[in-house]
Amino acid sequence: MSLIYTADTTIENMDFAESPFLIGEYEHCVFVKCNFSRSDLSNAKFLECEFIGCDLSLAEITKTALRDVTFQDCKMLGLRFETCNEFGLSFSVEGSILNHSSFFRVKLKKTLFRNSQLVEADFTEADLTSTIFDNCDLTGAVFKNTNIEKADLRSAYGYSIDPEINRVKKAKFSLPAVMGLLDKYDIDIV
Repeated sequence: MSLIYTADTTIENMDFAESPFLIGEYEHCVFVKCNFSRSDLSNAKFLECEFIGCDLSLAEITKTALRDVTFQDCKMLGLRFETCNEFGLSFSVEGSILNHSSFFRVKLKKTLFRNSQLVEADFTEADLTSTIFDNCDLTGAVFKNTNIEKADLRSAYGYSIDPEINRVKKAKFSLPAVMGLLDKYDIDIV
């Protein structure tokens, strides 16, 4: 079976739950209001693509390449980013919902998450060096043996991060959310 190559194309309002997504290489493509929910995107390559207003919830992304990809206003519940092709993995997220997604051991250096929900996301053993969480909801997110050195969480909220089991050197926090660094001590701060 030969893989398709698509470049410089805008794909709008497609429902890939009804007609299967064609696996191949997509370069400089824009996907607008497409439904990829529960679709199998395994082995697809997305190079400098944009996803705008798409639903990618529970999509299968095993060995999927995401290189310089932008997700804007997308619903991305339960994605398992650790199964992606790690070579060149780079993306940015804005105005999206990534609740219950997993970034276990994923290298996300200098990634931008802006105005997004990452409720109960799993960042266990991830490398978030210099990552920016701009106005992001991290309620219930798991940080365990995570590298958040030089990360910017000044406008993030809802997080609980234990500095004893995570690398936090030179990370940026602000009040009152920084109190999330003391959660494990179960103390009252007045």
